[in-house]
Amino acid sequence: MQRIGLVINPIAGLGGTVGLKGTDGLSEEALKRGAEPRSLLRAEETLSLLQNEPIEFLTASGSMGEDALRNAGISRYTVLYECNASTTAEDTVAACRRYAEAGAALILFVGGDGTARDVLAAIGTRIPILGIPAGVKMYSAVFATDPQAAAPLIRDIGSLPLQDAEVLDVDEVAYRSGRLSTRLYGIARIPYRSGFLQHAKETYATHGDEERQRREIARFMAAVLSSGRPFILGAGSTTEAIADEMVLPKTLLGIDAYAGGTRFAGDLDARSLLAFLERHPDARLIISPIGSQGFIIGRGTQVITPAAISRIGVENIIVVATPEKLRGTPLLHIDTGDRLCDAAFPETIRVICGYGIAERRRLASSCSSPPGDRSI
Repeated sequence: MQRIGLVINPIAGLGGTVGLKGTDGLSEEALKRGAEPRSLLRAEETLSLLQNEPIEFLTASGSMGEDALRNAGISRYTVLYECNASTTAEDTVAACRRYAEAGAALILFVGGDGTARDVLAAIGTRIPILGIPAGVKMYSAVFATDPQAAAPLIRDIGSLPLQDAEVLDVDEVAYRSGRLSTRLYGIARIPYRSGFLQHAKETYATHGDEERQRREIARFMAAVLSSGRPFILGAGSTTEAIADEMVLPKTLLGIDAYAGGTRFAGDLDARSLLAFLERHPDARLIISPIGSQGFIIGRGTQVITPAAISRIGVENIIVVATPEKLRGTPLLHIDTGDRLCDAAFPETIRVICGYGIAERRRLASSCSSPPGDRSI
């Protein structure tokens, strides 16, 4: 029977829907703004698929693991670490070291890039790790594509090959001011199966052909959006180029809303986005995937909630990406955290990649199968 160490960061992802672009040092502020914890539910989604597997879980008390196991109907677990009601990174490190000492074959963690850093600090490459994505930004390559994809990787840990994977994180202070600065913190070992794991984020050049391609997309989308219909621009340099072409302000790493030829509101949170959609129910959303990872929604876009997608309508979501980005992003992903919302998206989606030019790309979600058999 395999022994799997489980650690949950209870505050992971709190800053996403309230527009904080991260949770480091801001969990209390996020809660004041109405954020709701999501890591426990993400953990339960994976664990519920492992109820009948011959696995013994090693875990921490309460919200760091025990509660999720109990809620998922799993009784084969041992609490090796007692945590306080308010948890810290030191708790994650201490718990993981206990699991390693007890012979865990895998450290399963629930959180974002910050949690991945803490797990790596605790165990290095001695034991493979795997992340269930629950943070705001997940740029590292140690995460399953979604909670369901994590379950087969956990189940088959004894037979899967291991590979190196980057642990990255961003400077959240710089990120909140509109500057994306990523740093490689180390290399972890992960169980590997094609189609079940996300890639590390890649940043694409802003010169030469890439810049020309971006401007061609911007010119085309400016013409499309000139009708006066309200629209929403997601984060990134491609959507920023659209705003520049239309001589409109844009938050580079935020989500902005436009109506009547002007910016209605900048750097929206989930509540203000819903308020905009209440006033402008015919708005369209223009969004660009994360480089290499391919996530349209689900990584750094928690402001765009399932409720917002329901109001916008999947048919009113326009994806834009340069050909260079698409070459490095063979598969696009949706991970809204709501399976019914994910199921509303088609199997393929059109991506605007030039002036009047589009490509069809496959779109994977928690309700569609990646390459290979992801069944339990």
